[in-house]
Amino acid sequence: MKIAIYGREFPKENSSFIFELFEILKQHKTEIYIHESFLEFLNKTIHCKPEVSKTFTAFKNLDSKIDFFISIGGDGTFLESVDIVRDLQIPIIGINSGRLGFLANIAKENTITAIQTVLDGKCEIEERSLLALETENNLFGEFNTALNEVTISRKDTSSMITIKTYVNGEFLNAYWTDGLIISTPTGSTGYSLSVGGPIVMPGTKNFIISPIAPHNLTVRPMVIPDDKVITLKVEGRAEQFLATLDFRTKVFEKDLIITIKKADYTIKTIKLPDISFFSTIRNKLLWGLDRRN
Repeated sequence: MKIAIYGREFPKENSSFIFELFEILKQHKTEIYIHESFLEFLNKTIHCKPEVSKTFTAFKNLDSKIDFFISIGGDGTFLESVDIVRDLQIPIIGINSGRLGFLANIAKENTITAIQTVLDGKCEIEERSLLALETENNLFGEFNTALNEVTISRKDTSSMITIKTYVNGEFLNAYWTDGLIISTPTGSTGYSLSVGGPIVMPGTKNFIISPIAPHNLTVRPMVIPDDKVITLKVEGRAEQFLATLDFRTKVFEKDLIITIKKADYTIKTIKLPDISFFSTIRNKLLWGLDRRN
């Protein structure tokens, strides 16, 4: 079995799980592919020197023959892993060495149990939809997709901007606002949630349109089918605005027309038997912490 590993730095005192991870992978005689910078961190800071078959730095260094991709960090690290995996259809599992963790939902103290379950083939594969952002000038280059959300926002002004929004060519609304978030069901627990958007189950085939601080109090987040094409035209006093795909941000000019639609491939994630979407939101959002329960 071939397993790729990517991660961010984490406190040295919380490193015991990483030694356990490499020990169980060694016991199962897996071929380990590891990100170059993460291996350097493990060697120099954690003094962990795993036996690896190959190092990688980006998407171009991997292939679809890899069985699983382990992301070690928080949700941000998981999103960076999506950038590395792209359309290779390698299932990703997230070990949470960060804070909240909706995507990286495996607690580090449960690393051994989770990885053993994966190696034993007792897990399920879930497919998560992606958003694709298209512009005439190919704003985000060769990788123009997002697992969580697309965000359009103001740049060099404190004034509101106007985002004219069309769905399949039909005018929806002119949002007078600080910005607009278009999210997937996966991204519904991210930025969209923080501005009052709904929590949407993965696999429900929707987009969520959530305005950021809208000037019209009656404007609310809206859920639409993900087979629709969303077109955005941004106006304002400034000449430039910001577009964000998950963790990547680009500046664009005011006359640019932005098209958002469902990407033509999905990202595969690992679902363990004892972790569900409902249990994750209960635990992460602290639902049920009520004296009546």
